Amino acid sequence: MIHEVIRIQTEQSEAKLYTYVLDNSPEIDQNRKRPAVVICPGGGYVKTSDREAEPVAIRLNAMGFHVFILRYSVAPATFPTALTELATAVAHVRNRAEKWNVDSNKVIVAGFSAGGHLAASLGVFWEKDFLAKSLQVDKAAYKPNGLILSYPVISSGIHAHQGSFDALLGDQHEELREKLSLEKQVNAQTPPTFLWHTFEDAGVPVENSMLFAVALRKHNIPFELHIYPRGGHGLSLANEESMSVQNNFGIQEECQNWIDMAGVWIRNLE
Repeated sequence: MIHEVIRIQTEQSEAKLYTYVLDNSPEIDQNRKRPAVVICPGGGYVKTSDREAEPVAIRLNAMGFHVFILRYSVAPATFPTALTELATAVAHVRNRAEKWNVDSNKVIVAGFSAGGHLAASLGVFWEKDFLAKSLQVDKAAYKPNGLILSYPVISSGIHAHQGSFDALLGDQHEELREKLSLEKQVNAQTPPTFLWHTFEDAGVPVENSMLFAVALRKHNIPFELHIYPRGGHGLSLANEESMSVQNNFGIQEECQNWIDMAGVWIRNLE
């Protein structure tokens, strides 16, 4: 495995990209190209959660995928700082596809909670000129081929997770709140999406995933949506590997199959 920490620098910030790149073996398949998943942990845009980082990466590695964890900038950094970091990270992965044996047509961005908002933001904004002008990189370099959104923050409307938008927008709140309600920004260029949420989520209401799915359907974008009847917010893998020992939270057995279904979705992605 190639495990290193890469500095992701933009004009105004610096983030860290942690690589979990699987080695090829001449005993198995020396020329194998694998899908890559760039993970954006959650944390309300005030932190990046450990529970939604390495445990998920290791599980995806075991499923045969390369993984990259982006520790993006959070408050007091505001929009679009984290978004430009994510776009830069995706371009970095794709530019090194040959070195790392990445299938450059299967670079997936995965996000949890507020990290889901960040991942979805790249999904709806990647083709916009403001990103290209900021990064001075061809749009195709940072285009995600798919999104995996786990209990994502999406809407800034009545179902909003207010804290995430407060941290993300700062004093741009009134100016950008509508723009960052991502169900309103889905378009024909948004990539296929896998979503999951729980009905009982009291932190980020399930309507966030539902609104995004409806918008995807409106634009004829393929998606897979799973809504589990039980479980709180921030489950990650929903097992012992990612549980929080501080409040004995995070095990929800019936939700544990989401990552297996996401793996099948990645392999079937065209």
